[in-house]
Amino acid sequence: MTLLPLAPLLLLAAAAPFAFHPGRRPGRLPELAEAASLAALALGLAGLAQLWLTGPQMLSLQGLALLRLDAIAVTMALLVAFVGWVVTRYSRRYLDGEAREGRFHGLTLTAIAAVLLLVQAASLPVLVLAFVATGLVLRQLLLFYHDRPEAQRAAAKFIRVWGAGDLALIAATVLLWQAFGTLNLADLNTAPTLPPLAQVAVGLLVLAAALKTAAFPLHGWLTEVMEAPTPVSALLHAGIINSGGVLLITLSGLVQHSAGAMAALVILGGLTALFGAMVMLTQSAVKTALAWSTVAQMGFMLLQCGLGLWALALLHIVAHSLYKAHAFLSSGTAVQAVNSIRKPGPVAIPGLWAVARSFALALALYVVVAVAFTAILGEKSPQALALGTMLIFGVSYLIAQGLADAAPGALTRRTVAASTGAALAYFSFQVVAQVVWGPSLPAVPVAGALEWALIVLAVLSFGLVAFAQALFPLWAHHPSTAGLRVHMANGLYLNALLDRMIGGFRAAPKS
Repeated sequence: MTLLPLAPLLLLAAAAPFAFHPGRRPGRLPELAEAASLAALALGLAGLAQLWLTGPQMLSLQGLALLRLDAIAVTMALLVAFVGWVVTRYSRRYLDGEAREGRFHGLTLTAIAAVLLLVQAASLPVLVLAFVATGLVLRQLLLFYHDRPEAQRAAAKFIRVWGAGDLALIAATVLLWQAFGTLNLADLNTAPTLPPLAQVAVGLLVLAAALKTAAFPLHGWLTEVMEAPTPVSALLHAGIINSGGVLLITLSGLVQHSAGAMAALVILGGLTALFGAMVMLTQSAVKTALAWSTVAQMGFMLLQCGLGLWALALLHIVAHSLYKAHAFLSSGTAVQAVNSIRKPGPVAIPGLWAVARSFALALALYVVVAVAFTAILGEKSPQALALGTMLIFGVSYLIAQGLADAAPGALTRRTVAASTGAALAYFSFQVVAQVVWGPSLPAVPVAGALEWALIVLAVLSFGLVAFAQALFPLWAHHPSTAGLRVHMANGLYLNALLDRMIGGFRAAPKS
């Protein structure tokens, strides 16, 4: 019997007393919530030890796989349990004395339990159940301040988009049952070919993942959940929003059989990443900028899945979750921290020549590191090299500051060192991810004509946008730029169209 499946049961048992103490003074129950989340983390560590000693295991009932214990499930369960414990601990002080404090703790524990069930699911029925439960609980958390119109609007958008993803996942489940006669994830991932029904099902899986990760153009709800308490934002942006990526990685052996699905992920993910990154730069509020950052990061994660870099996509989820949980929970002091930093003087603005040199230097450093790693560890896939190129474009912006005419020599040396460190870190983490999760995931597909076309398109798109961002200070004060900034700050008004479709600020029913 595996120990890890006990974690969701433990959290649900701990959440039960809060149903009877939903009000302001729940006694010592908040301490119980933190203890339960810490116990879930301990069970996750016990599951890791059990995996190390006994290997992968499966919990089944009459031929239907329920929960699994493998490297991916343990990694995600540990991540969810750790973030859940941090959020629960933070919530004890954040909501101390708040009306309905007990209800919040109960809902938080239930949400963590639902996500733990999701990441351990071994069959599609369990996965569907976990997704539905997660959506219902998160809606209640978004409506914690149910009298606020903004919270009602965000919850209304969320439940429609999330529910549409659930319907797509249910439809895919039915089609996969008809095509293969099984719903166990292990059996589906080892299917040699995709019959027509399965092709449609994979398309629905991609649609469900896109909806769960707030991909373009239905991303608006994710940027409007700030009326919920800060711990909810941390739990959503650091955990629940990753569920679409978990869905794709869990069924990666099936999804990778469809070239159309992989191409759709590259296009949709790349577009979402670029759009979210550009809008993020125009935001003045810290938490709103973090929300748009999440949109961009989820798009980049979908892009990684579309390229077949499954291990790197999983690493991206882990890194983004830890970073975003810290960012949201510390957002209250972010402005004070920035203002307290001593300003050395005016910011050095790089010119066109400095930006061009920075990109050339960053790419040259990346090529040197890539050649060294390839010589030592073997040939790298073009998908992995292309992804590294996109990442190094972001560092090029930093180098451009160091190469500006007014920049001191120390800043130049520091930015070049940062670029070298980023290239080294990328390949090092890639090796680690492949060692830890690679045996459980499909190999990177051989790039054909379609894959090469998408790789070139993605690299050029990210390069052009990064180059334009680096030159932004030179044309930021142009009148046409001011108008463009307003449009981008409003997300090109795509969210307003969704508002109109759902009735704007129509109130959601009170809970």
